[in-house]
Amino acid sequence: MKSFAPSAALVLLCALAPNALAGSFAGTSAGTSAGASSAGTSASSNSTSGDDKLVREAREDAAGFVASEGQVRTARLEAALRVMRERDAAAREASDLALARAILARE
Repeated sequence: MKSFAPSAALVLLCALAPNALAGSFAGTSAGTSAGASSAGTSASSNSTSGDDKLVREAREDAAGFVASEGQVRTARLEAALRVMRERDAAAREASDLALARAILARE
């Protein structure tokens, strides 16, 4: 009889846990379209600062790319290289490896 009580409590806990988690997620803007639209608005209004952030965040990926002599490519690094080439005419002529080194040289 004692072994039944912990099992019943466990079943009850498992049955109620998804509802509790869903309720806490619904209270955030992460699950709403309002959070997505405000994020999209700020990203489009501050595209230069967003681009800078993208390039800064690609630093680790650039290090891996340079260390592997161009063999390890990531989507984040590709996006940063594209941004750099869109903003700077000289970057359009530079190799991916040279741009990755430039990302590493930034502070």
